[in-house]
Amino acid sequence: MAKALGVGGIFFTSPDPQALMAWYEKALGLPAEGGAYATFTPASMPAEAVTCFSPFQQDTDYFAPSTRGFMLNLVVDDLAGALAQVQAAGARLAGEPQSYSYGHFGWFVDPDGNKVELWQPLAAAE
Repeated sequence: MAKALGVGGIFFTSPDPQALMAWYEKALGLPAEGGAYATFTPASMPAEAVTCFSPFQQDTDYFAPSTRGFMLNLVVDDLAGALAQVQAAGARLAGEPQSYSYGHFGWFVDPDGNKVELWQPLAAAE
């Protein structure tokens, strides 16, 4: 049986894709290629990082305040620094940072209204 091996991309619409990509490049240092997309290699991720595939119940409020049916999760090397950078770039923070046995999390809403979760795995925090 053929099986999925991982997430090959995150694709979504935007009223101005190039402006949003430029915002992410400025706010979080995403390696924008041609102004259209960014690629992440497994070697650039902390040892504890994984890609999670998780459907949520349709009535979840976890994605609030966004009204979108999805939420991005980006692995970062410095949660506090990343939250400060996105806020300085005009993003609205969403909730207080939280810590768990598998890492630290914070949230913001990007210029298009998408809620984004930032995850600093414990290995990256050491």
